[in-house]
Amino acid sequence: MTESLAEPEKRSTSHPIAVLALAKVHRGFGGVQLVQRSVSAPAPGQALIAVRAAGVCGTDLHIQDDEYGSEPPVIMGHEVAGVVQAVGDDADADWLGRKVAVETYFSTCGRCAQCRAGRTNLCPDRKSIGSFRDGGFAASMLIPVVNLHEVPDNVSIHAAALTEPLACVCHCLLDPPVVNAGDSVLVVGPGAMGLLSAQVARASGARVLLSGRDTDRPRLDVAEDLGLETTVDSLADESFDVVIECSGSAGGASAALRAAKRHGRYVAVGIFGRTVQLDFDAVLYKELTITSGFASTPKSWERAVALLRAGDVTLEPLVGRVAPLREWETVFGALREGQGLKSVFDPTLEPR
Repeated sequence: MTESLAEPEKRSTSHPIAVLALAKVHRGFGGVQLVQRSVSAPAPGQALIAVRAAGVCGTDLHIQDDEYGSEPPVIMGHEVAGVVQAVGDDADADWLGRKVAVETYFSTCGRCAQCRAGRTNLCPDRKSIGSFRDGGFAASMLIPVVNLHEVPDNVSIHAAALTEPLACVCHCLLDPPVVNAGDSVLVVGPGAMGLLSAQVARASGARVLLSGRDTDRPRLDVAEDLGLETTVDSLADESFDVVIECSGSAGGASAALRAAKRHGRYVAVGIFGRTVQLDFDAVLYKELTITSGFASTPKSWERAVALLRAGDVTLEPLVGRVAPLREWETVFGALREGQGLKSVFDPTLEPR
């Protein structure tokens, strides 16, 4: 496919770049607005990304509502794809001009037990883009070069923003593997995370059913176009080897717990953002194994890119809307209402 992408700098710029950005500007409920910010030239080991796509995630709503940790003022956006525009070290010049998606952490301590075990996602001092370091809801952003992953040619730049949520799903489902060939798998919630989870489970050899509500029909139609089986009916108890909860709702979690077979597995993917009440005794009575995964790891990113390159996961149909930053209130509102699938900001676009 042919795409019009930004031309890279031949060498690092020596002055800050002024950009329009969507930021969490203060703690507490709300506090999200468009601001003018400066993005510095990359230091050694860093890359300057010309952002072409930044996915809008439920976590961004949690940040807006002060239900997810952040350190304002900070530019939001952690699902980022773009083009490497400049690097801070000539040794990294091969990255110039490449279409990339980026891992979300900006820094970790490198010394704690989690970092030393390769679980940098669990470092207590982890600083991630979009919440504790400036993210991708802006035309340019800085990121460590080690966080870069080249996007396969068969993935468009806007769809490439979903590489990050795919990596999170791979961390939940593939590291270690929780789905075996021949398993019956229920995915609860047909949003972007549910559609990605269903595709990864299918690629693992499972028989997959994706459940939603009547109001989810447009999302379920996308799932069916991807060849996935769907349902809006009540689910039979104890029917599935693995249940993957992606709705982030107490009702969805309760249905998943009921649907899991005895000695089955429950995988938590969706974020509630608040305390919820569940019949947790079901875990004991049915001897369920509960697993999850926070964010992603370098290994899960490698798995995600491999799935995309092989065509086992398709991202394009999940992009429901590409919008300029100035339409952020409309985009956030639609996400709150559960309308459409993944919305992606392209900072190069102007309002229609």
